[in-house]
Amino acid sequence: MSTEAAGAASTMRQVLALQRAALAREGTANEALRRDRLERAIGLLVDHRHDWCEALSTDFSSRHAAESLLVDVLIPLENLRHSIRHLRRWMRPERRASNFPFGLLGARSEIRWEPRGVVGNIVPWNIPALGLFGPLAPMLAAGNRVMLKMSEFAPASAALAERLIGAAFDLEEVAVFSGDATAGAAFAALPLDHLMFTGSTRVGRMVMRAASENLTPVTLELGGKSPALVCQDADLELAARRIAWGKLVNGGQACIAPDYVLVPEALRDGFVELLRREMLRQFPQPLGEGGPTALVSEAHAERLRDCVDEARERGARIVPVCEGRPDTTRRIVPSLVVEPDDGCRLMREEIFGPLLPVKAYGSLDEAIAYVNARPHPLALYCFGGRAATERVVAGTRSGGVAINDVISHGMQENLPFGGVGESGMGAFHAEFGFRAFSHPRAVYRAPRLDPLALLRPPFVPASVPRIERLLRLRRG
Repeated sequence: MSTEAAGAASTMRQVLALQRAALAREGTANEALRRDRLERAIGLLVDHRHDWCEALSTDFSSRHAAESLLVDVLIPLENLRHSIRHLRRWMRPERRASNFPFGLLGARSEIRWEPRGVVGNIVPWNIPALGLFGPLAPMLAAGNRVMLKMSEFAPASAALAERLIGAAFDLEEVAVFSGDATAGAAFAALPLDHLMFTGSTRVGRMVMRAASENLTPVTLELGGKSPALVCQDADLELAARRIAWGKLVNGGQACIAPDYVLVPEALRDGFVELLRREMLRQFPQPLGEGGPTALVSEAHAERLRDCVDEARERGARIVPVCEGRPDTTRRIVPSLVVEPDDGCRLMREEIFGPLLPVKAYGSLDEAIAYVNARPHPLALYCFGGRAATERVVAGTRSGGVAINDVISHGMQENLPFGGVGESGMGAFHAEFGFRAFSHPRAVYRAPRLDPLALLRPPFVPASVPRIERLLRLRRG
């Protein structure tokens, strides 16, 4: 570890100790303090929305302000507002029935939702503000102290987060760290009370391995290849319009972007043309100003160009939205890749860019089997009538499902958001996030009469028959 990295790791440990000491000294945050912290976070989004747009455009080299306001300001703003509206109900202790005969004799049982303590969040580079403030809402609502690690691939957003969070929150409440992958590894190795990571499955495994050394529970929001399955009876124009938007939002750099399309064989070529026209309608200058968000780095752009070349060499038909390759860096032509070989990188790796494979299927059972033969995706998109879409939902597994739309299920505050299997574990939206970042503390208040009086030691000859009678009584 370099001297700089060692210094960053030391600072992280010092801040963790500082936050733990504050938690022990001040106790559990009451409702008023939690509301105040959430309101301060709202101020950092609303009052500095143009600063966020500027930072995001700098990090991506080109990102339209409208997209930044929608994705990285409006959505997390709703997360924070929803938490404030429902905070009192979430915090309320929950009465639970006490087992027989304890309840009969006056016992009382309840669950108190208490903060886990000091929780961490490794923020992704593709949605820096949403990745910061979205999880921050349930973390603060649950009464936690929070440590944040920003991505080195979004330095302008990281610098803005450090400045704004540092001005609005005491270091004992919320702290922000930057740094490279070494700093990220040091952050994941901290003995936190809970750790959240959003990113690739590969890095997610590394984060979970580091957290396991401290038995730190984790919430992993990973990605994978989220399919869009178009059924025979789907409204094709609606499907094309919504899939095109979902693929090109943030330049395809979204963990729940549709990663490939399955469409009935007879409809494939017509649907490919619908998708191409729709992408061009939404972004008339796909390689210029006002086009999809640029890619985060030239290395990422070059990776995607290599993937296209490989798919073409292996027999896929490439349908670009427009002709020509850009001379500028960090941009590639949005393209549809028709019938790529399953062994090529576009079908093995999460794409994270404006490329969309399209594959034909013969029967709906065949399409369902194709999805099930691969790791469970973070999202599944299905277009069609009720009977067909219900067949798909019942026959597959995924973190979440959107029917006749894409991505919008992730904007629903009353639904959990999270993956399953290789696409992640845990959920963090709204009340589900409040529960994830809280400890459900069992509180039992015993009655004056002792329900176990005849079952406690010293054991006598009658002890076993008494227990056996209880076993017979409780059977069934």
